[in-house]
Amino acid sequence: MHEDFDRCYRAARSKDGRFDGWFVTAVKTTRIYCRPSCPARSPLTRNVVFYATAAAAQHAGFRACKRCRPDASPGSPEWDARQDVVARAMRLISDGVVDREGVSGLASRLGYSARQVERHLVAEVGTGPLALARANRAQTARLLIETTPMGFAEVAFAAGFSSIRQFNDTVRWVFAGTPSELRARALGRGAPGAPIGAGTPGGLAFRLPFRKPFIPDSLFGHLGATALPGCEEVRNGAYRRTLGLPNGNGIVALAPRSDHVACRLALDDLRDLPTAIARCRRLLDLDADPEAITDALVADPALASLVAKAPGRRIPRTVDGAEMALRVVLGQQVSTKAARTHAARLAERHGAPIDDPSGGLSRVFPSAGVLLELDPEELAIPRARRATVLALVAALADGTIELGIGADRERARHQLAGVTGIGPWTLAVISMRALGDPDAFPATDMGVAKGAAALGLPTTSAALLAHSRRWQPWRSYAVQYLWATQAHPINHWPPEEPSCS
Repeated sequence: MHEDFDRCYRAARSKDGRFDGWFVTAVKTTRIYCRPSCPARSPLTRNVVFYATAAAAQHAGFRACKRCRPDASPGSPEWDARQDVVARAMRLISDGVVDREGVSGLASRLGYSARQVERHLVAEVGTGPLALARANRAQTARLLIETTPMGFAEVAFAAGFSSIRQFNDTVRWVFAGTPSELRARALGRGAPGAPIGAGTPGGLAFRLPFRKPFIPDSLFGHLGATALPGCEEVRNGAYRRTLGLPNGNGIVALAPRSDHVACRLALDDLRDLPTAIARCRRLLDLDADPEAITDALVADPALASLVAKAPGRRIPRTVDGAEMALRVVLGQQVSTKAARTHAARLAERHGAPIDDPSGGLSRVFPSAGVLLELDPEELAIPRARRATVLALVAALADGTIELGIGADRERARHQLAGVTGIGPWTLAVISMRALGDPDAFPATDMGVAKGAAALGLPTTSAALLAHSRRWQPWRSYAVQYLWATQAHPINHWPPEEPSCS
């Protein structure tokens, strides 16, 4: 979008918050870049240039606006929806891969050379992986500076900087102020987040922004209704779960608000903060573009009134693709309650223990590598499904199937389809929830079929699949509306019966 000057300028003139995250507006005379909705007076056309990302604007010599805080806007919906190498790279960079593994590690995950990855990113977003990772570190540093009492040395290393000097230089360059000045301004205006408790490393509170409209009931309802005892729970109006992260484990509590999602994180290692935030955003599908989705779905008269009544439904995704895939297979042809029971037993027996003084969480869901030691007799499921679980665990553990945040969706689907026992329904649900595919459609799903019948749509899977093609490329979102027609616990938030382990 940033290459369409007239469209971007109209969006910036209108101060329309729906375009925040799609691009940034850089002003040549002030050397400052803003989000499209910045309330400042619109600059003249001759003084404006648009960039795809804040990182590209920073690389070109612009600094972040202190008024609209463009670094705190939702991410571009492009990177979740698209499947090409640039989108996969952007997802991996937001997950912290460059900080952990360098550009060579990023390139290896993508199956390209480092030079090719650099070329693709510069051509599309205006800067390379190092600059994009630097922008992510700067944003993490700002969050910690403004919302915690941590010392600046702790902030620097938690945000991923290799030295205090690099941290100070980056903060001054990107935000036109020292860390002390940023903290003083935040305290003066009332920071958007507040520390859970001074002197409690890892206990942090943040606001996760999203594009409006945002309907949380079926999203949080789904997460709450399918919560695994020990790994997930609903407590005090929040969905809580454990996290397995690159440098340690963590616990997150997420609660919807009118203009943000409240996020409370407790981490073993603060270096995992940007990764944890990125995964929580992905779990809740917060970077989606509800306007584009709504426009496409209301074009079908069968869905029009349903979508218009509740625009902004999101897909309940996951923080761990492998976990979700295993849970989907365990849930084949059984009730939600039975699926929870099977998965909870695995977590109880093989998950790493975790301390949760604020609730009832006790385990982190085990990785595929840990589950390689699984005794098949532990699985109280039919023999054929047991074989599917074991085959999937083996393929996930050896990397034959990759379901991480930067996975190649087409390759993953092809590999999943080769596992005996993974049919169209399983493949579609894994694509939708684990791979983040916006266009997956489980036509044989019972809830989808019931929703279709309630709306007068075809009820046979073949006919419904044919009808669904008019909803492309947003069929995963159509599924959320079909599910929402039913009186099922997944559609209620807060839950009718609190789920606390």
